[in-house]
Amino acid sequence: MITRRDFMKVSAGAAGILAASKFSFAKSGQFPLGVQLYTVRQQAEQDLGAVLAHISMIGYTEVETYWNVYTHPAKKLRTMIVDNGLSVPSGHFDYDGLESKLDYAKELGVQYMICPMLPKTMWTSADGFKKAAAQFNIWGEQIQKMGMQFGFHNHNYEFQKFGNVTGFDILTKEADPKLVYLEMDCYWITQAGQDPVAMLKKYGSRIQLLHLKDRLAGFPTSQMLEPSAEHMTEVGSGTINWKAIIDTAQQTGVKHYFVERDNGSTPPFESLRISYQYVRKLLA
Repeated sequence: MITRRDFMKVSAGAAGILAASKFSFAKSGQFPLGVQLYTVRQQAEQDLGAVLAHISMIGYTEVETYWNVYTHPAKKLRTMIVDNGLSVPSGHFDYDGLESKLDYAKELGVQYMICPMLPKTMWTSADGFKKAAAQFNIWGEQIQKMGMQFGFHNHNYEFQKFGNVTGFDILTKEADPKLVYLEMDCYWITQAGQDPVAMLKKYGSRIQLLHLKDRLAGFPTSQMLEPSAEHMTEVGSGTINWKAIIDTAQQTGVKHYFVERDNGSTPPFESLRISYQYVRKLLA
């Protein structure tokens, strides 16, 4: 757990170096690198202000919110984020109850409302994915009328096959691309046995946001979302070709990039620092 006291113990010298690198990073490439707050969920649910300050100090400029931080009123949450020098272009909102969060998202000021996962009961049939796509079209239209965009974040379970098509095929075909954008999680795409670069080329500007987390070597791919599918590591510490992904993403029009790590052995803030330094170096 990080407390405000722990945060204040960070040396002034280290803070100065990180602040300088943040300025250089922002000036050199205008690359919108952020953090999905789920990465630091235990800390965020104990002292969100300290977490946001630490994220900003590392050098990140954006955050993507998730469901458990919505215990804060939307205006207060936005103020906390902005007061730490960060922006909040995107938030994850659960499938169940998403419609009840439309006004909250608008007040929070996000550009994108992202559904992070389908209910498990919808994973096992083509009809489940068809039903989700139909619902996405409804939400997408509602959300656009409110001045935001709707999107879906993948895992690996969407790549189970139903005959000759996957759940992801069904979702992307039946959901209107003008109403339903994609947030591609590069780890889960790779874990599913797919190629993130090929996906970027296939879906083009429909993929508006990326999740960046790396994958360890030596594990089989899978299309079932379970603990045995989690082989995550810091960006640049695994097997994913990040240069090819980021080069392609910049060509296809990806707008926001969020570092995330669901689980792992490295402490979460150290993990975020390692990933930040790798991506910054990659873009230098």
